[in-house]
Amino acid sequence: MTDAPAIADHGLIGDLQTAALVATDGTIDWYCCPRFDSPSVFGALLDQEHGGHCRIQPSVRPYRSTQLYFPDTAILITRFLTEDGTGEVCDFMPPILGRGPTDNHRLVRTVRCVRGRLTFDLDLLPGFDYGRQPHSLRQTEDGVVFDGGDHNMTVHVVREPDDARLAQIHTTEDGRVYGSFTLEAGQTRGIVLESAAAGPPRTIRPDEIAQLFHSTVRYWHSWLARSTYRGRWREAVHRSAITLKLLTYAPTGAIVAAPTAGLPEQIGGERNWDYRYTWIRDASFAVHSLLALGFTEEAADFARWLRNRYHESDGRLRIMYRVDGSPELSEEVLDHWPGYRGSRPVRIGNDASGQLQLDIYGELLDAIYRADQRGLRIGHEGWQDVTALLDWLAFNWDQPEEGIWETRGGRADFSYGRLMSWVAFDRAIRIATTHSLPGPIEQWRAERDQIYAQLWERGWSPHRQAFVQQYASEVLDSSLLRMVKVGFVAPRDPRWLSTLTAITEELVTDSLVYRYDPAAAPDGLRGAEGTFSLCTFDYVNALARAGDVDQARLVFEKMLTYANHVGLYAEEIALTGAQLGNFPQAFTHLALIDAALTLDRAMDGTRPDTRPTTAA
Repeated sequence: MTDAPAIADHGLIGDLQTAALVATDGTIDWYCCPRFDSPSVFGALLDQEHGGHCRIQPSVRPYRSTQLYFPDTAILITRFLTEDGTGEVCDFMPPILGRGPTDNHRLVRTVRCVRGRLTFDLDLLPGFDYGRQPHSLRQTEDGVVFDGGDHNMTVHVVREPDDARLAQIHTTEDGRVYGSFTLEAGQTRGIVLESAAAGPPRTIRPDEIAQLFHSTVRYWHSWLARSTYRGRWREAVHRSAITLKLLTYAPTGAIVAAPTAGLPEQIGGERNWDYRYTWIRDASFAVHSLLALGFTEEAADFARWLRNRYHESDGRLRIMYRVDGSPELSEEVLDHWPGYRGSRPVRIGNDASGQLQLDIYGELLDAIYRADQRGLRIGHEGWQDVTALLDWLAFNWDQPEEGIWETRGGRADFSYGRLMSWVAFDRAIRIATTHSLPGPIEQWRAERDQIYAQLWERGWSPHRQAFVQQYASEVLDSSLLRMVKVGFVAPRDPRWLSTLTAITEELVTDSLVYRYDPAAAPDGLRGAEGTFSLCTFDYVNALARAGDVDQARLVFEKMLTYANHVGLYAEEIALTGAQLGNFPQAFTHLALIDAALTLDRAMDGTRPDTRPTTAA
C-alpha cells in the first residue's frame, strides 16, 4: 500500500450513529462501529498496513477517479474512468431512524459498470479495536463473517440468484478477503458490510439494494426540505447542514466535533487529537447554526441530552462527553500505530475533558436563547437548571482557566472566557424578562455589568490598540472576532475597528486566519499549526458587520475554494492549501453557515443578526 491519501481526498457517509470516510481511490479507511467513539474497524488512515480497510477499485490501470454526492443526500458516488470503460462505486449507510442505540449497522457498497466492460477488485481486511484485536474468518457460499471477539462483521454479497458463485473470492492466512466483479454496462453488484447481523451471510439482490438506496434518498431529501435558507450559497450551506446532521448521534442528540481521531494539525507533529466526542461549545454552536436554517428538532434533542448531563453532574458541566453522556475520556496513546503520514502520537480519548473552560456557559445560553426565539421555549425544570448553572458561574467566572483552544500551558485569564460569561448572564436576563421567569435577575445584571467593565479595562491593550487573548498580555486571538456577533461591542466602535485591523495585520494571511501565534503565547505543545477555518469564517462575519461587505465576500469566496471536491472541510489549512486536522469538522461547517447568513443579509442591505433587541 502507498502512503495515506490526502485528508481532503475523502467523502463522508453515515447513519446518524456512526460514520465512515471513503477515499477517492475507493477505499474505506476510517470506520468506527457501533458508535462514533467506538474502536475502529477500518483505520488505514492512521496505519496503512495494519489499521484495516475495504477497497474496491478497477483492476485496470491507469484510471482516473472523481467523487460526488447524489444531490442533496449523504450518498457518495466514486466514479472511475479507464480505457476499458467507466464505473461507479456507490457508498451509503441507511439512516437508523429509531431513537435507540444499536450495534447493528449496514454499510452498502454497490459497484456498477456505466460504459464498456470493467473488472473491479475487492480487498477487505478489518482491523478490530484499532488493529489490536485479531480476528477469525468464516467463508460461506453467500459471503464472509469476520469474528473480532467483541465485534463481528458480516459481508453479504449483492448479486442475482443466477450469478456464478464467488469462485473469484479467496481468503488469506492473515484474515484478508480478495475478490473481483466483472461487469458489463448496466450491471450492478457489490457487498453489504453489516455489524451484529442477526443471521449468516445471504445473497442480496440488486433490487433490494435499490430500495435501500431510494429510501435513503427520500430521508435526506425530506430532512433537507425543512431548510429555510434561500440565499446565494445554497449548495455550500446545505452540504454543511447535511454534514452537521451526519455528525449527530440520533439516540441522544449529541453532536460530535468530528468523526475522526489523530489527524494532525501539522504533518509529523504532535497536535493529533481525538475529536469523536461532544463538546458543549461545538454542539451549542452547531445547534445555533441549524436553528438559523430552520432545523428545530436537533435543538430539542440536544437540550434533552444536555439536561441529563447536568442532572448527573456536581453542579457544573464538563466541557465534553461521550455521545452516550459518559464523562470518561481518559487519554491513551496507540503506540502500535505510526499515525497519519508519520504524525505521532496517535491519541484516543481526550484529557482536555478535565479542563476548566468558562466560555461553554455563554455558548450554551446563547443557543438556548436562539431556540427560545424560534419557538422552543424552555420548560420549568430546564429553567431551574439554567438558574443553578448561573449560580455556579456567578462564583466562578473571575478565575484563570484553560480557554477555548484547550491549551496545555496552564490556566490564564482568557478574554474570550470572560466574554462568553457575559453572554451567559445577558441571555439569561433576556429569557427571564421576556417570559417573566423567576430568578435573581438583579444579581445577574450585576455580574454581567462587572464582566463588561472588567473586559473593557483589562482585556483592552492601549499598546496594541486591540482586545487581547488574556489579561496582562499583548497577544492577539481570533476567538475575539465573535465579540460583535454576540453583541458585546458595536460593529463600528473605534476600539473594535482597531482590534479588527490588528487581527488583519497579524493573524490573517491573504484570506486565511490563524487562531493565535504559539510563539508569542506558548500553549504547552511543540510545533505549529495551519490557519483555523472556523476563524476565517468568523473573520467574514466580522468584516460584514463592520460594513466592509466587498472584502467579506472576497474572503468568503476564497475560503470556498479551500473546500474539498465534495464541499467538506477539515479543521485547518496548511501553507500549501492542504487540509489539516480532523475531518470533516463541525466547527468549520457551522461557521460557514453563519458567515453565509450574515453575508447574505449584508449584501441584501438588511441588518445583520447581532444582539437581541428585546428589553433587558
